[in-house]
Amino acid sequence: MAVYTFLDKRHLSQLADDYGLGKLQAANGVAAGSVNTHYRLDAAKGRYFLKIDEVKSEIEVKREIDLLLYLRKHGFPCPQLIVDRKGRQYRELGGKCLSLYKFIDGHSREAQDLTLGQIENAGRVLADLHVIGKGYKKGIDNRFSFERVGDVYQEVRDRLPSYFKRIIRTLDEEVAYLEHYLEWKLPKGIIHGDLFLDNIMFRGEKVVGVLDFEAASRGKYIFDLATAVNALCFDGERYDLKRFEALIGGYESLRTLSLAEWDAFPNELRFSALRFTVTRLNDFFLHPVDEVQRVNKDFREFYERLRILRRETEGGMEGLLMAMATGYDYRKYQKVRAIEKKGKS
Repeated sequence: MAVYTFLDKRHLSQLADDYGLGKLQAANGVAAGSVNTHYRLDAAKGRYFLKIDEVKSEIEVKREIDLLLYLRKHGFPCPQLIVDRKGRQYRELGGKCLSLYKFIDGHSREAQDLTLGQIENAGRVLADLHVIGKGYKKGIDNRFSFERVGDVYQEVRDRLPSYFKRIIRTLDEEVAYLEHYLEWKLPKGIIHGDLFLDNIMFRGEKVVGVLDFEAASRGKYIFDLATAVNALCFDGERYDLKRFEALIGGYESLRTLSLAEWDAFPNELRFSALRFTVTRLNDFFLHPVDEVQRVNKDFREFYERLRILRRETEGGMEGLLMAMATGYDYRKYQKVRAIEKKGKS
């Protein structure tokens, strides 16, 4: 979330009327995030989030909305779309698409404040997304595949300052390594792609909302889980094994990982760390804006995770590797597979 497109109070009041929200009482731009413009609207009939897509085409916006409607229909706690008085799901505004969503009554958490119960429930809701998404047959292009992240890196690489030599060398090596060792033949389906703490809304221990489906696509489930590990299981200095076990426990309560996914886990963690390092470098060096408009996210957060995952520095990787090496339960996986086959017959 961020503010790139500015709307004055008169315009926002007109939108509130067009959507039947009642009198607009307050409106505030939301600076957190990096891609789209968001406003929080307080109106007579409640609180809402207004989203202006800054990068997606109209067809991509339609696909995202279609996915959200499917997920809501199947009970997933994603944003609830509000249509205007004419029944339109989105509006056109200066060549961009504008849509409105009901505010989710919950709270995001800082990493240090997370409980193991909240982490477990986050893992469960991610698995729920993957399971529900199996029934969604429409294609959604993955804007952050390895090939596309590699292309973004080549664009930003030439713009990096000379004192980034060490960082460039590390990223060059990582791209070359993953090009050879990433596994492609893994279970795929609908993934969120960006399950960070600011995209998870809690009420107590319960997850009541999952936000920001900007990066949602068809992709590898294990990449989505690896991104959640990088976001939720790192305490600022190292990976926390208890957090990892809680997240995996919640996830596998609904969907059991295959042996191939366990084997691929370490490299997917590395690719996830690379992906967010590169896209944050891209945002900072190729698309700079005033911090009043956007809270710039520090690429070093994921670069340091990547160095730990590459075992260049200490940070709990040994414990993660042991957990991943011993995490596969053959009997449990075969039992789940048998139940799935029986359900299809």
